[in-house]
Amino acid sequence: MSDPTRPPHHGDEPPRESGTGSGGYGVPPAGPPPQGQPGLGPQRPAYGGPPQQPAQQPGQQPAYPGGVTPQEITWGCAAHWSALVASVIALAFLGPLIVMLTKGNESAYVRRQAVESLNFQLSILIYGIISFVLVFVLVGFVLLPIVGLMWLVFTIIGSIRSSKGEEYRYPLTIRMVS
Repeated sequence: MSDPTRPPHHGDEPPRESGTGSGGYGVPPAGPPPQGQPGLGPQRPAYGGPPQQPAQQPGQQPAYPGGVTPQEITWGCAAHWSALVASVIALAFLGPLIVMLTKGNESAYVRRQAVESLNFQLSILIYGIISFVLVFVLVGFVLLPIVGLMWLVFTIIGSIRSSKGEEYRYPLTIRMVS
């Protein structure tokens, strides 16, 4: 029969003795707290070294490659995905152009991403026009879907890479804007 004054016994820990200083009611358990429990402050490693600090201090921004801030990451990413949004009105180059003109002077990272995306969107526009003209020679029927798929895939890849703070260079791009 169990004692109603004792805490319930769980199978993975030994039963506690009341009033012996080993974790009974009102008496903290002897020894250091178990490792890895949240809310206990900095934990000491098992070998007794200095306390481990969390990877990020409160109020600090996380570190991205090249010291890029989260705001720069957001605007760099917007330079890529805004082309997808602006493609609704068939002017995909407007999104990166707007990002470059509004935030390009504030951050070198945002400017590089906006210029790269703008160059790619203008290149795709040129490739699309050439493919459309080649429709009259029947080659354009094959080229237009390839150009469209290439635009979609590379724009999504650029958005994903820039969201991680990485530099992304589009393939098959004519570098008109620098």
